[in-house]
Amino acid sequence: MMTVHEVADYLRVKERKIYDLINQKQIPCTRVTGKWLFPRYLIDMWLMQNSESVSQDALLRSAPEIVVGSHDPLLEWALRESGRPIAMQTTGSMEGLGRFAAGEALICGMHVLDTASGEFNTQAIKNALPDHGVVAIEWAWRQQGLIVAPGNPLELHSLEDITDKNALLIDRQSGAGSRILLDHLFEQAGVDKMLIKTTDKPARTEIDVGLTISSGKADVGIAVASVARQLRLDFIPLAKERFDLVMRRFDYFESPIQNLLELTRSPSFIEKAEELGGYELSGSGKVVLNLR
Repeated sequence: MMTVHEVADYLRVKERKIYDLINQKQIPCTRVTGKWLFPRYLIDMWLMQNSESVSQDALLRSAPEIVVGSHDPLLEWALRESGRPIAMQTTGSMEGLGRFAAGEALICGMHVLDTASGEFNTQAIKNALPDHGVVAIEWAWRQQGLIVAPGNPLELHSLEDITDKNALLIDRQSGAGSRILLDHLFEQAGVDKMLIKTTDKPARTEIDVGLTISSGKADVGIAVASVARQLRLDFIPLAKERFDLVMRRFDYFESPIQNLLELTRSPSFIEKAEELGGYELSGSGKVVLNLR
């Protein structure tokens, strides 16, 4: 999150201009305890959507071979195992989408719920990348839920139990797909998140959630079932979500992506998904969105 002063420096304008944009409701921002704050990933997407001087294809054609966005254990394994390994930088879904829009990555992994429709990812992609010529490929459906210490010492079985038993929550950063899902589930359950104790800092990845709970620094957090199994933590299922890979249409046919998709059709991929747990692969590789 950036302050007015920081976003003015970032955009190379005077602070007065930022306040004008706020008053005109032309810049993405939020007000917290009287201060205006600006999520970096939303500012990046706002810049891309308002750019008139550069062709999107010319700007994005030389994207580095990096995967940004949300972390996924099966994807991390597949990127290592494919014939042409690709680096992974975990940023969270929406921050990753902003970086992808800025031409900083080849692929963005994401699992963002549109609470109005119940659909995953497509609306966020359409909003952020209306003219970019992208496709979204289904990677897998994943089981999301609460992870707790082995044996579930606080006997947490629902979202309501988190407040009732005064459990300490390790939350995710703003813009993370898991954070968006958890906030929605809290709202559906009628749980006031303001009443929940949270750690001083949110976790940047689901693995960080698991490690924080393993170390006893938090009681509960949201993560995929595979993280709970890897770290030998207990798991309380909450929802299934679709994890997609977003890429440019002209990159889809290139060897780095084709090698990765070829791996998803191999017995070793299915075996690894079963070993990790919590994956449903029947639609893997299917095109779920094609924007021209």
